[in-house]
Order: sequence, then C-alpha cells, then structure tokens
Amino acid sequence: MSATDTAPDAQVAIAAAVRPRRFGAWYVAEHRFRVMRSYLQTVLMTALGYPLLYLFAMGVGLGSLVSRNLGDQGVDGVSYLAFVAPALLCTAAVTIASEEFTYPVMLGFKWNPTFYGMNAAPISAGQIIDGLVISVVARLLTASIIYYVVMLLFGAVPLATGFLAIPVAVLAGVAFGVPVMTYVATLEQDTGQLALVMRFVLLPMTLFSGTFFPLTAMPWFLQWIGWLSPLWHASELARVFTYGMPEPLWLTITHVLYLAALFVVFWMWTRRIAARRLNK
Repeated sequence: MSATDTAPDAQVAIAAAVRPRRFGAWYVAEHRFRVMRSYLQTVLMTALGYPLLYLFAMGVGLGSLVSRNLGDQGVDGVSYLAFVAPALLCTAAVTIASEEFTYPVMLGFKWNPTFYGMNAAPISAGQIIDGLVISVVARLLTASIIYYVVMLLFGAVPLATGFLAIPVAVLAGVAFGVPVMTYVATLEQDTGQLALVMRFVLLPMTLFSGTFFPLTAMPWFLQWIGWLSPLWHASELARVFTYGMPEPLWLTITHVLYLAALFVVFWMWTRRIAARRLNK
C-alpha cells in the first residue's frame, strides 16, 4: 500500500479526533452518566431518602424536643428545623460527593482502568478529570434541588432567597470532594484508605462543623475544626440565605472564597496528578 493510499485514512482519523479533543470532558461525563444508570436506584433513593429521613428525624423529631425546652425561636432566633435544614442539605451534598470522588476514581485508575483507555484516545488527562467533575456536579445539583423541595414541604425555609442554598450545597460538595479526589488519584492500592476517609474525616467533620448545633456551643479548643471544615462554611452560608442568619458581610465573602479556593486549587492539582500518572 502506497503513501497516497494511506493519506485519506489518516485524514479520516484526524477528522474523527477533532470532536473528542474539543469535547472530551463531555464524553467522559456521558460515560459517567451511563455508569450511574447501573446504580440508578441508589441515586434516586439517596436523593429522596436523605431529606425525608434526616429532616424528619433531626428537624421534626429532635426539633420538637429542642422547641419544647427553648421555644420555637430558641436556636439562632429560629426553630431548630429551620436551623438544621440548610446544614443537612450541605451534609447530603458532601456525602454524595465523597461517594463519587472516591471509588469511581480508584476504579478508573486501578480496578477497571478506563482512564487509561480514554487517555489512549484523543482525550487528555485533564479532560478526564473535568468530565468526572461535571458528572458529579450534575448529580449534586439534582439531589440538592430535590432536597430543597422537601425542605419547602417541611416549612424549613423562611426566606424567599432560600433557593440560593442549592448552589451553596453543590459548592460544598465539590469543595470537600475534589480534595478527596486529589488524594485518591495518588493511591496505587486501596488497603483501607477510602474507608478511613469516610470514618475519620467525613464523620468527624459532620459532627464538629456546627451542623446540629452552633459552633460556638463547642469548647473553644475544638472550634478550629469547624473553621477549617468546608461543611461549616457552607452551612453558615446556606443559613444566611434560608433564614437570614446575621453575620458580617466580610464573613459571608470569606465563606464563598474559601469554598471556591478549595475547589479550584485541588481541581487543578488533580489534573496535574492525572496527567503525570496516565502519561508515564
């Protein structure tokens, strides 16, 4: 076969690679959406089960006891349900992000190394990470909208600006999940590290981030955990929007900048780790 015979084939191959090179991240996101279909029941049950279970148990069940002792406005000037609901919304987003940024990442790099197959095609390592982030953001947005609707049904959103808690929850999810993804991307083997993240990072963060009670109710020597926690920053920000929690403007801006910085910095860092790992 002569060079002139192979030229058209080469041109066809080059032309076929244009779209993956340009829209590679969206192809990866589509792949993740198709994978999610395999556990669609879990996705739906999580989206509906979290708000129904937690809002009823913590907001209505425990909330009735709190209100009986402190009154209907005994926690931060509102009912306990209104106080805890935005934090539970952010907690649900963080939990979902911890699921999507751990085992699927380990799967793509190690257990079923689809990331290497994608990278062998005209899809860069950065696009693989971008596509993964896009898919998780889509799931977080869907779950947060459902959660917010249930909050409305429970009467847990006093202000019309409460819908802004939805993007706050999504930002909380990626602000915690993307740094976890960065860590997972460095792992060659899982010998229990992912379970340790869930037990010794996610769970303590939930308990010590002012989720169920104001952070100031904790001893001063433990409050620093909340200050570092993306969940605390997101919960406080969501409370500002849902019931108008009083706080200075500079602190509200700090919440946004801190969450955005965690997301962007570790996102870029993960892209570099993926490029180094997939191209060596």
